[in-house]
Amino acid sequence: MSDDAERRAAEQAAELDELREQAAALEDEVVGLRRRLQDAPKRVRTLEERLLETKGQLAQAVTQNEKLTYTLREAREHIAALREEVDKLTQPPAAYGTVLGINEDDETVDVFSGGRKMRVAAMPEVLGTLRRGDEVALNESFSVILSRQSERTGEVVTVKDVMGAGRVLIVGRADEERVCELLEEVAEVGIRVGDTVLMDPRSGLVVEKLARPEVEELVLEEVPDIS
Repeated sequence: MSDDAERRAAEQAAELDELREQAAALEDEVVGLRRRLQDAPKRVRTLEERLLETKGQLAQAVTQNEKLTYTLREAREHIAALREEVDKLTQPPAAYGTVLGINEDDETVDVFSGGRKMRVAAMPEVLGTLRRGDEVALNESFSVILSRQSERTGEVVTVKDVMGAGRVLIVGRADEERVCELLEEVAEVGIRVGDTVLMDPRSGLVVEKLARPEVEELVLEEVPDIS
């Protein structure tokens, strides 16, 4: 065999060995890829399981957070209610008085309370509802905070003289005389000498005109036949 032929044979053998090595490497790579493909579903399932577990933990955390938020809100409301109750219980006692007059020029009220006459302020929502003779509650600053119609209690007296300008001279116990003012509704009814009226001794206001049963009993329902 010539040298050229031997050289070509050697080159072909070397090329063949190289191709075999490349084929073997490719086969190894194919085997590795096939193994990865076989393991891929397992890894996917593992990841899916971890994802579901994480979602479950997240949902549980959200639920616990909502419960905690609700509990905190309830606690705040309860604390606020307790604080309001404590504030009410610790407030100083309110003094009561009787309205003598409303001063529209400076939006103040004249009241009689604790044996003295005072000019005090009033809450705006209360001021518009006040009338003479109403009973009012005063806070520690002596401001009117609420009102109600006064109780119809007092001293039963007799009108001795009608003086005009909403005033009358009354006679009470032990023939004690006193000048009193009439409430508007009492003045509208009409007061005459001899009428029996109810007087509030604290404020000196005549708050009600009373019927006189002793006089009514003298009115006969039927004239008797004496013939």
